[in-house]
Amino acid sequence: MAEWTHYAGVVPADTSADDASEAIITAWRAESARLVGALTRMTRDVGLAEDLAQDALVAALEQWPTAGVPDNPSAWLMTTAKRRGIDHFRRADVLRRKVDEIGHAAGGEEETMPDLDAQVDHIEDDVLRLVFLTCHPALSAESRAALTLRLVGGLTTAEIARGFLATESAMGQRISRAKKTLSQMHAEFELPTGAERTARLDVVMAVIYLSFNEGYTATAGKDWMRPDLSNEAMRLARMLAALAPDEPEVLGLQALLEIQGSRTAARIDESGAPVLLEAQDRTRWDQLLIRRGMAALQRAELLAAHGKPVGTYFLQASIAVQHARAADAEDTNWRRIAALYDVLAAAAPGPVVEVNRAVAHGRAFGPDAGLAVLDGLGPDVLGASPLVPSVRGDLLERAGLHGPASEEFTEAAARTRNESERALLNRRAEQNRARAPKS
Repeated sequence: MAEWTHYAGVVPADTSADDASEAIITAWRAESARLVGALTRMTRDVGLAEDLAQDALVAALEQWPTAGVPDNPSAWLMTTAKRRGIDHFRRADVLRRKVDEIGHAAGGEEETMPDLDAQVDHIEDDVLRLVFLTCHPALSAESRAALTLRLVGGLTTAEIARGFLATESAMGQRISRAKKTLSQMHAEFELPTGAERTARLDVVMAVIYLSFNEGYTATAGKDWMRPDLSNEAMRLARMLAALAPDEPEVLGLQALLEIQGSRTAARIDESGAPVLLEAQDRTRWDQLLIRRGMAALQRAELLAAHGKPVGTYFLQASIAVQHARAADAEDTNWRRIAALYDVLAAAAPGPVVEVNRAVAHGRAFGPDAGLAVLDGLGPDVLGASPLVPSVRGDLLERAGLHGPASEEFTEAAARTRNESERALLNRRAEQNRARAPKS
């Protein structure tokens, strides 16, 4: 119990197990990426860093319910993880002496135990360094994304497996192999420069974008959103834009995430239920994030005007800014949004873009136009995703076809793993069922 002596105050020991569990979840979600990043910097081994972070989490699960929650949970986790790391290196050092083996053997140089106590707990770019590390070119594209979502995004192996349409065991093995690969090759925990940085930018942007999306609309669980995850993704996008200020796509990513993220407070009501875009109180949108996003997009536009190439993030940010400029839902320039989605579909064709294009055409030109776009897709184009039936249900509802709309919303509700989204879809199914003509 020595870890507790460094903290002057703790929540009283009669703290309930539920309160302690909530504190652990909150601290872990907020700090796990920084914790793993800092530990990777200290140990130079991403696999060991995650193990130490997990050890600290287990210690919290064991101790906080009875001893109380520390005043600074994040610092407690870091201190505990560092001590576990020191113990690890001490044991390894003793073993090396016993068997008369030195360090990494091949070079004949002795590996000294890192001075973890002397290390600064958090360096601002540790998480960004971790992102570039997990996006190392030695890993396959899928392994990079999975490992980054695991270590930086804080997603569980099960959540990542669902996103990749893989089994949990197969995804667990893939993540383990990726960590082992990085450890065996002693991958540098430094921000790459020059051509190497440019080569990794696309993957880094992709995983930041995936992390934001998981935070913006969680794939599973009780909550509609995971703001800690989307906020961290926005922070990483800002840091990446500072690192590559002359890349329009990086600025486009920052703009997209900040403009989308500005709606967070308005996306749920007092009870935590989802509020769709058209019903949101726009006075609750975060104007600072909107201004930041617009400024980033303007810088990207200037670079594009001087010949710098743009891509999908820039186009999506250009779409998002149309919503930000509208004082209310009725003022939204849906024809402009539909035109931008047409450009996006030509530049980066794919089923998700087509579904969103259907929404835009449905708003701009009427529900039949949206349904025509949607009908061009195969029935199972997105597998078990609720996206296609939920959008079809919305378009049918707008067309006054309440019976079929109810069926689509019911199908979408059966597909989602997010409880808040399921409740919303079931509610819309019931509303349409009540409005459908009685046979």
